[in-house]
Amino acid sequence: MNHLLKVPVLARHAFSIPARQLRNKVPEAQKLFQEDNGLPVHIKGGKSDVLLYRATMALTIGGTCYSLYWLLYASMPQRKS
Repeated sequence: MNHLLKVPVLARHAFSIPARQLRNKVPEAQKLFQEDNGLPVHIKGGKSDVLLYRATMALTIGGTCYSLYWLLYASMPQRKS
């Protein structure tokens, strides 16, 4: 029970970081995404962005093919036994 009484104190300390300890990373990201290196914006983030993009495209194409297969299957007349 005693550890439950410490939760508000711990939460207050966890969320009371002084503003000068926080660093603004937006200008660095702006430089990265605004430089003209011939890459599309969805790939400029590095290897993780390329991996996410390719996984998204694979899932999209796979899902489209799967949907088209079942649409074709549903449109065919069923044989009666």
